[in-house]
Amino acid sequence: MSILMAPVKDGKFVETDTQASLKKANSSDKNGMDKDAFLQLLVAQMQYQDPLEPTSNTEYISQYAQFSQVEQIQNLAATSELARASSLVGQEVYIKTTSSNGKQNLLYGKVDYVVFENNKAYLAIDESLYSLDDLDSVVDQDYKNAFDKAYNFTVKLNKLPVLNAVDLSYAEDIDELEKIYNEMTDYEKSFLTDENVEKLKKYIEKLKEVRQAAGEGGDDGEDGDDSGTDETEGADGAGGA
Repeated sequence: MSILMAPVKDGKFVETDTQASLKKANSSDKNGMDKDAFLQLLVAQMQYQDPLEPTSNTEYISQYAQFSQVEQIQNLAATSELARASSLVGQEVYIKTTSSNGKQNLLYGKVDYVVFENNKAYLAIDESLYSLDDLDSVVDQDYKNAFDKAYNFTVKLNKLPVLNAVDLSYAEDIDELEKIYNEMTDYEKSFLTDENVEKLKKYIEKLKEVRQAAGEGGDDGEDGDDSGTDETEGADGAGGA
């Protein structure tokens, strides 16, 4: 595995998310009983047995059978882990990371390739390696896009003032939100709460009142109002659905 360089901040090395993930994976390996450790215990038992009461051949055969079973289980687990990791190549995933100060975060990215070393699988995301054990979830791209669009929509909606404070200075923001909503697919709209859909419709109606009160008239103005009415009806219909 390639050497990972740690950034320096205030004259001290800062542990990256990748390094924290790999350290955690290596630590978990040391805490377990692998086939090498099992074999070492068996050899030590043979070397330091009581010569007056030696262990019988039957017991050694039984222990060797256990050793073979442990080896097979570990090989099966390693093969399963590699297959699981390989299936994630090209997928969008969230990785649980823990910083040096203990703060936990979620890192999002696409798995570019998999590195398999010492019976452990590591996911490569943006040329950084993360243990498969730190995988939090696999995300469908359409789901992620719809979630992000709904989230950004909600953030912009919540930045608008209270309804009675709406004036023409907010016309561009409200028109943009109405356009975004009308261009959403039914799947994307399903990520919005009914409360926010109703809130948008109230802002659209309030803006129409403000424009009428401001005397935005003329042929162009009337066309603009008609266009706004159509868009509002589109929002009402989709909201009702």
